[in-house]
Amino acid sequence: MAIKQPSVDKERESMQVVKTSRPAPGVFMIELADPPANTYTHQMFRQMDNAMLEARFDDEVSVILITGEGEKFFCAGANIKMLEESNPHWKYFFCLHANETLSRLEQTPKLVVAGLNGHTVGGGLEIAMAADIRIARRDAGRCGLPEVNLGVLPGTGGTQRLLRMVGKSKAIELMCTGKLFSFEEALDWGIVNEIYDGDAKSFREQMIDYCKQFTLPNKATKVVGNIKRSVQSGAEMSFESGLTLERELQKALFDSQDAKEGLNAFNSKRTPSFKGV
Repeated sequence: MAIKQPSVDKERESMQVVKTSRPAPGVFMIELADPPANTYTHQMFRQMDNAMLEARFDDEVSVILITGEGEKFFCAGANIKMLEESNPHWKYFFCLHANETLSRLEQTPKLVVAGLNGHTVGGGLEIAMAADIRIARRDAGRCGLPEVNLGVLPGTGGTQRLLRMVGKSKAIELMCTGKLFSFEEALDWGIVNEIYDGDAKSFREQMIDYCKQFTLPNKATKVVGNIKRSVQSGAEMSFESGLTLERELQKALFDSQDAKEGLNAFNSKRTPSFKGV
């Protein structure tokens, strides 16, 4: 079966549907930008993938902040017209690349924070769940995985990541009913870490300030990356294998200059100044 690119996706080859910026030293912002609902296409995932690689290879970047353009949507999931136009073969490879992109987001040694500035549904929630930390704007929207109502399942990692966050029974209930829920409910279930008050502009400023705490010289970025690696990889290992991974990562940190700085600063009763080495 020939793979034919949907016209909706083809149109976006010449569009910038992912914007990047550096709003503060050490912070790399990825903005999903395909109004009105920031729905994603293959082109959005290709641009997101390129943005993540740029951030990963840049030693000046400590934190990746991913958010949506505008006030109403973080991301409303896949572009439905694109899915309707495409054949099953194309859709399969689209989902495969989306999975690979979000796995890269999840496994990159930089901390990834999702700022949920508006509705976060379907694939939008799947993107957010691949981040390490999720912070939502109060009363800005709802979230959920309603793909069952389209005759498909959450196919961008949703079944697996939601399961690991809320447990089997709750995950099955939420996905089989297709229920949309509030950010407050998401906070109670451990899907969202925090909820911030304020308008869209102040929310973005708060998100950037939140991310700055993880940058140099405030935090030892190598330690943050190793914590992420130990948790992300350890979650898929046996307990004993996870402890082994933890010890090896700790050994590498004991040899670092930042460990010497942190211990000396503690004993000297001063604030440490980390350098990332």
